[in-house]
Amino acid sequence: MTRKRRRLWIVLGCGLGLGSATALALTAMRDNLVFFVSPSEIAAKAPAMGRDFRLGGLVEAGSLRRSTEQGRPSSRFRVTDGTGEVSVVFTGILPDLFREGQGVVALGGMLPDGSFRASEVLAKHDETYMPPEVAEALKKSGKWNPTTGKPPAAATWNTLEPGKPVGG
Repeated sequence: MTRKRRRLWIVLGCGLGLGSATALALTAMRDNLVFFVSPSEIAAKAPAMGRDFRLGGLVEAGSLRRSTEQGRPSSRFRVTDGTGEVSVVFTGILPDLFREGQGVVALGGMLPDGSFRASEVLAKHDETYMPPEVAEALKKSGKWNPTTGKPPAAATWNTLEPGKPVGG
């Protein structure tokens, strides 16, 4: 075997090894990626069953129902982005800052009945904060134009008219 041919085999072997390692790393990362979805995007195209994702929006006023399942606290509420809404089921203790009309991001997946089973619920941390995903969903749905002012107050969310921009 000549030096040229040996070098070629070494380069091909290294390329094959590097390609295999890259493919394995990307495959492993795919299972850990969690995408953000708004309620209107779920209505348009529901994510695959068994696939975890983040659902973000505002907790619809008057939708929170608390109960107990097998001795553990359970909650049902609806998350909306002004255009669509999704029913959320969560078993566990909700964050202290969780309120109706406030921004929320929930991690979980869809159930066969079309509701969302949350494994984790995150609430906004003060009256001026809004998760970036929720702000983006409000912009996309036409509920808020950042150039015209602050986002709509959470208490007035359910009274907004679809398609009508908020602000000055």
